[in-house]
Amino acid sequence: MKRNSLRITVAAVALGFAGLAAAQSQIARADAAFLKDAAQAGMTEIEGSKLAVSKAQSPQVKAFADQMITDHTKMGEQVKAMAASKNVELPTEPSIKQKAELKLIESAKGAEFDERYASRIGVAAHENTVKLFRKASTEAKDPEVKQLATQALPNLEHHLKMAQDLKSSVASAK
Repeated sequence: MKRNSLRITVAAVALGFAGLAAAQSQIARADAAFLKDAAQAGMTEIEGSKLAVSKAQSPQVKAFADQMITDHTKMGEQVKAMAASKNVELPTEPSIKQKAELKLIESAKGAEFDERYASRIGVAAHENTVKLFRKASTEAKDPEVKQLATQALPNLEHHLKMAQDLKSSVASAK
């Protein structure tokens, strides 16, 4: 009887440790997912902004796009360095949904292009990115990942404000 009790106790402890290890790897997966999503968001904003530099009519749109290329390239390098230090393999291109969004923007011309870019890459993409980084800044388990998200957040929020102003400006120019 005591032997069965001991076996049950040992099995319960082993299951407890296995559950703890699974929970820890799940936490690590959430932080890795953040890094992957952040990389794809940055690539999308860079690619969309490169389109804007070549296709936009508005000098304001071109200036905003130039700033996004500079800032998101720098952020992308930080995300890549963090991912490398954490052994996280990042995607090399935007997601299928993000590629479709870029195609939609690319298909527009003139003032319509400026509006789509300001709305979709400027505002919508930055809303999603701010949400992504805000969540990681409070929920990431890895302190370095959390710090990266926290430090980037004010700049991303500033981008969003700039994008909202740009969207209003482009809309009123019609």
